[in-house]
Amino acid sequence: MMWKAFRLVLVSLGGLTSLLTTAWAAGALYFDLPIAWLRAPLASIYALAMLAALLFVKGRWRAMGLVAVGLVLVLIWWLTLSPTNDSDWQPDVAQKGWADIQGDEVTLHNVRNCDYRTETDYTPHWGARTVRISQITGIDLAVDYWGSPWIAHPIASFQFADAPPLCFSIETRKKLGQTYSTIGGLYRQFELIYIVADERDVIRLRTNYRKEDIYLYRTTISPAHARERFLEYIHSLNALRNKPRWYNAIT
Repeated sequence: MMWKAFRLVLVSLGGLTSLLTTAWAAGALYFDLPIAWLRAPLASIYALAMLAALLFVKGRWRAMGLVAVGLVLVLIWWLTLSPTNDSDWQPDVAQKGWADIQGDEVTLHNVRNCDYRTETDYTPHWGARTVRISQITGIDLAVDYWGSPWIAHPIASFQFADAPPLCFSIETRKKLGQTYSTIGGLYRQFELIYIVADERDVIRLRTNYRKEDIYLYRTTISPAHARERFLEYIHSLNALRNKPRWYNAIT
């Protein structure tokens, strides 16, 4: 009796996993296949073939095995997709930030400070800014709710004793013509970018022009730990400049 119940649970979990992985793989084909006109047909054919295997192949484990093989084939192809630094980027993400560290001084390049007239009508400005690590006093955290109350975008704002705050915002690097998609963000639609900017850029954009809800929190982090976090951002910034990465909405 216990074995039958256990076997039923295993089969149910296996069936649910097969359905979920089929949905993910079909989505990968739909969103990430380079040939646009093949995306919808191939994703549909894949999904129907996997569902047919689950419904008509004799033996549940054999059917789920076929679904697993299909998933592995899609995954092998999907993992070959490579991000790039070279493309026609939207103006607000056209430049990647990077930094030089000289002892206590850090010079950040391509710090963004857009002149906004509306959310989509703006003049991008990119400049350099030098700050001293020893002058970091803390971190403010801006939490931006732009849609669902379950989805938020964090922005780290580093505070300095002798200079205005400096923000880091981890975002999608969209190409010309691209728009953000939450589901597309689960796949390999967008490259990742660290935006380094003034508060009047990344925060004012969201409050004044996008009319989003932002909550600003003063953290209790010590200056020493804030400096460690700052250097972590700097190292990630430079690593991303040399080796592009995919954006993922979950991670």
